[in-house]
Amino acid sequence: MKKLDKYIIKTFFGPFLFIFSVLFFIFIVNIIWTQMSQLTGKGLTYWEISKFLFYLGISVVSMVLPLTILLSSIMTFGDFGERYELAAMKAAGISLVRVMMPLFITVGMLAGILFLFSNNVIPDFQRKAKNMMFNIISSKPAINFTPGVFIDQMPGYSVKFDKISGINGDKLDGVFLHKNASPYDNQQTVVAKTGKFATAENPNFLKLILYNGYVFEDNIANKPYEERKKQPNQSVKFDSLVYHIDISEVINNAIDKEKITDDYRFQTYAEVNETLVKNRKGNVTNLGSIVAPVLSQTNNQVQYIDKIKSKEKITEPYKIDTLKKEKKLEVLWEAYNRIETVKTSMESNENAIREIVKGHNKIVIYQQRIVSYSFTCMIFFLIGASLGSIIRKGGMGLPVIIAIVIFIIFYVVNLTVENLSWKGSLNPYLATWIPNLILFPFSIWLTYKALTDSQLFDIEKYRALFKPIIDKFSKPKEHQRYQ
Repeated sequence: MKKLDKYIIKTFFGPFLFIFSVLFFIFIVNIIWTQMSQLTGKGLTYWEISKFLFYLGISVVSMVLPLTILLSSIMTFGDFGERYELAAMKAAGISLVRVMMPLFITVGMLAGILFLFSNNVIPDFQRKAKNMMFNIISSKPAINFTPGVFIDQMPGYSVKFDKISGINGDKLDGVFLHKNASPYDNQQTVVAKTGKFATAENPNFLKLILYNGYVFEDNIANKPYEERKKQPNQSVKFDSLVYHIDISEVINNAIDKEKITDDYRFQTYAEVNETLVKNRKGNVTNLGSIVAPVLSQTNNQVQYIDKIKSKEKITEPYKIDTLKKEKKLEVLWEAYNRIETVKTSMESNENAIREIVKGHNKIVIYQQRIVSYSFTCMIFFLIGASLGSIIRKGGMGLPVIIAIVIFIIFYVVNLTVENLSWKGSLNPYLATWIPNLILFPFSIWLTYKALTDSQLFDIEKYRALFKPIIDKFSKPKEHQRYQ
């Protein structure tokens, strides 16, 4: 490797490492912002929260790396142009293609690494994140308390809270706690107006402090049926009550124990291919079961007509106009009901078919993005290097603005075609590659402009181009210096 190549690569990796760290942190903060409210104040340790967020954050590398390459290439070649190093290289007989070649190879290696990372590492961490969330929900009951819904994750109890509030979600309103028992055991139900979660001395217990409520008990264990019938209901009113629930059984479950393995997001490119084959076979069966009832319902008459010999004359069973008013209304109402039934059935079937299409297209898009984002890295490098050599501005000013605009366009197009594909309006394979297909010609055009030293961002050039039009609609300013 020549000294020039080493210098170019060294100059590139300076901003690359800085920008990658900043962007990775920004994307991680976004994940923390959306997930932290569901995790804090639920009895989780900082280590468990940090590990879970790290597992989730690994998946953002596939979006961070292309943007980093775009920004770094613009800044690198912008710095070369601003310090007149690019002009010196050209004066020495080194073409722009030769200057771009070491970084083009480097970015190609980064694109290959991204493919391997997306194909092998990200699915593994996605599996760890999904299983960790599942196990957290299972082993930390407080995390999954939903207002107005009975929770039966705690062994031996069914719990419902009408409202959960407070900064850490520790304040409770409308508490209903029922101890699960067989009809022959003692029964107990606790009802309280308010309450709160508290930290128990023993981490294997969930501590509840309840206020202003009642404890209802039926002590019927080991008593004959006749005596149980005579047993009066017992209730105890309390102002405050400390209640401990043993959750050691679920706490002892390993947080990292993998219970969920059947998900396409946990698979490599080749494994997703096998999933797609199975998915297509299942979809054919599901679509057949959805369509069959409607076809049999609407085609009965057609099948009946097909069985009749063609020579036989088909006549109406009766003319509706000849029926009496009541009978006529009855026939029309029956026909209307049949049509409405078919319409309702078709609408529900349409929703079911849409979900099948959406699920299939999601798998295809996930698989294709393992490859497409690697090509995005190469396209972004061509765009960034060309723009940097044209605008000849380094630093964090104009290059950052241009890079962000290009990335926003890419991201918006990506989301748009993804939504169209989910609706079944666009082929998922094409939808995945459309952003690259749009930006690739643009990158080639920019590279051509950079190789021909085009003054693409020269304001004076555009001002001279539109000067005849501006002069035509502007008033002449004579003797301006004397006014």
